[in-house]
Amino acid sequence: MNQFNLLKGNYIAGKWRDGSSNQQMVNKNPYNDAIIANYQAASLQDLDEAYQSANHVQKEWKNTNPVIQREVFEKAVSYIEENHESIVGIIINEIGGTRLKAEFEIGLVKNIMKEASTLPFRMDGKILPSPIDHKENRVYRVPVGVVGVISPFNFPFFLSMKSVAPALATGNGVVLKPHEHTSITGGTMIAKIFEEAGLPKGLLNVITTEISEIGDNFVAHSIPRAISFTGSTKVGKHIGEVAGKHLKEAHLELGGNSALVVLEDADIDLAVSAAVFSRFTHQGQICMSANRLIVHEAIYQEFVDKYTAKVATLTCGDPSDPSTIIGPLINEQQVKGTVALIEKGIEEGAVPVIRGEVKGNVVEPVVFTNVTPDMSLAKEELFAPVVSIMKVKNDQEVLSYANNSLYGLSGAIHTRNVERGAELAKQMDTGMIHINDGTINDEPNVAFGGVKNSGLGRLNGEWSLDAFTTTKWISIQHKARQYPYS
Repeated sequence: MNQFNLLKGNYIAGKWRDGSSNQQMVNKNPYNDAIIANYQAASLQDLDEAYQSANHVQKEWKNTNPVIQREVFEKAVSYIEENHESIVGIIINEIGGTRLKAEFEIGLVKNIMKEASTLPFRMDGKILPSPIDHKENRVYRVPVGVVGVISPFNFPFFLSMKSVAPALATGNGVVLKPHEHTSITGGTMIAKIFEEAGLPKGLLNVITTEISEIGDNFVAHSIPRAISFTGSTKVGKHIGEVAGKHLKEAHLELGGNSALVVLEDADIDLAVSAAVFSRFTHQGQICMSANRLIVHEAIYQEFVDKYTAKVATLTCGDPSDPSTIIGPLINEQQVKGTVALIEKGIEEGAVPVIRGEVKGNVVEPVVFTNVTPDMSLAKEELFAPVVSIMKVKNDQEVLSYANNSLYGLSGAIHTRNVERGAELAKQMDTGMIHINDGTINDEPNVAFGGVKNSGLGRLNGEWSLDAFTTTKWISIQHKARQYPYS
């Protein structure tokens, strides 16, 4: 038995426990429906206790020596390395990730934690001049206090840690609500890692519950000063609205509809490889996945032939089989939504040159050609192994097609003329774009985030430092100042 399977659904005030709600939650393997865990959902009272605990312990943690804070993160990375196989097993069983995906995600987590370990030593301030004689202005960087983190089901270990680690490292308390389908990978496993690493008990709290139990209270609660959410655009907009109403900072990493562009002078084999990786990694359940392949007409057919040949070799099925590339979607609801989009695409005139079968929650690859910008396939986020290939004539049409989206998260351009690619990249409405690479990139020290319906704010490196801290101005009048009316 994997040790992480034994964790309760909630970790509140340093104690492992079930929630006090009457609602029972069931955690299932998305490939075979085997029950991984049952537990009671957290209630509003549990949520309040979690926030109160984080707030109380944070007051001491923020003043802890940065050497000690850094050691917690170093020990946490060591614990992850020591329990590597157990973590791989949870990623495979709880979220249907393949071995390749699990290794990729664990690598991302270790990188973001190593970056976070530097943050306690980067809580610097400034001394600024004043127009008033004999005044000294000090600007201190201080933690915001308590951060509420809500993570999704697709990369829950990493996308939880992406906010949790820097928030803790900058002196904050944290309450984490993982997605209900990934409560271990995105929640309790993280609490266990930090518990073993020596993080003060009660500083990090994990609650697992349904929105029907707590409503908007995770965001509206009086204690958290910042909310970090990763998930759908629809839910993110609502969270941003609630956060704004209560004057809380909201960091929102939302959906995407990324375009991967292949120009006529591209290295086609490289572009094919990048495009396959960018679409089919973790069944396409990545916000940065390349939904739209925009290909110049001069090399269109060669690209389509090579791309479809490569896609046809991808193995689908049991994610516990090391040879599997495409495992299951997270649940039946996602499968039904994907099938509906496929059918709608065919009705609108798109041509499926590859159309795999649906077997349980496993959706085999579907590749569409003859896709135009007005079709649903080109407009909607495809959180599945489904891709659209679009033909363009020139750079102007590339920009027109690529920017014809409500989203703007990631993108890629393949060309042997990197400066041409860079100039096009500047004109594409997206927060991140990569030349001669895939759309899936996340580096711990580089700003990550989108524009338009893909979210607000940036994380990683100094941007996480800014996200989870604020500044405090303290001035000192060294000699008596002459005031009016004296």
